[in-house]
Amino acid sequence: MSLAGRTAVVTGASSGIGEATAQALADAGCSVVLVARRKKRMDSIAGEIDGETLVFPADVTDKDAVAEMVDQVLSAFDSVDVLVNNAGVASGGPVVETELNELRPSIRVNLEGVMNVTHALLPGILDSNLGDVITVSSLSARYPQEGGSSYTASKFGVNGFMRSLRKEMSEEDVRITIVMPGPVITELNDWEHWDGQAMEPRDVAETIVFAASRPPRVELKEISVDSTDKF
Repeated sequence: MSLAGRTAVVTGASSGIGEATAQALADAGCSVVLVARRKKRMDSIAGEIDGETLVFPADVTDKDAVAEMVDQVLSAFDSVDVLVNNAGVASGGPVVETELNELRPSIRVNLEGVMNVTHALLPGILDSNLGDVITVSSLSARYPQEGGSSYTASKFGVNGFMRSLRKEMSEEDVRITIVMPGPVITELNDWEHWDGQAMEPRDVAETIVFAASRPPRVELKEISVDSTDKF
């Protein structure tokens, strides 16, 4: 299915997987809304995109800022066809050694941020002829890592939220896709401590575009994207 003429909102679009996804969706013909906290960085990325863009600086944990973003997006475009929930952090550490205020950001950004943006944009997505909600989770939601309890919990939560939402959308023209990457070189983790070869952000971005471009009869519910070097 062609993505030409569709409108996509990408959170966490100022770097890494979000930046690569914004570029890949634009290359596929989408108008792209870039959402993140760093406006100057997003302006630079938007300037490199050959296509229609809208930059909106917002913290996904701020529901008022998210609501303002949605108002501007729906004023600029007829509807939203694709939402890519990608904003995330990887804070925390071993539970017994880490203060609660260091564990909570992963939950607030990775889970509550996804809930905020999805809840606010879903009415606009329902107005689309075929909507896609694609959420970047993590293989940590299947294979928890030592020292990553809060991050892992946030991604388990994301998967549960999206699996329930899929059931709620069973009678609607909205597809729900969870993308679970393994090791990816981003600002969250450069993977220099690992002997294997981590993936590049574009590897995940291409998977997201693939999911959004499937024929209307096809829904890719959950996709694991891993390096050939096993972690």
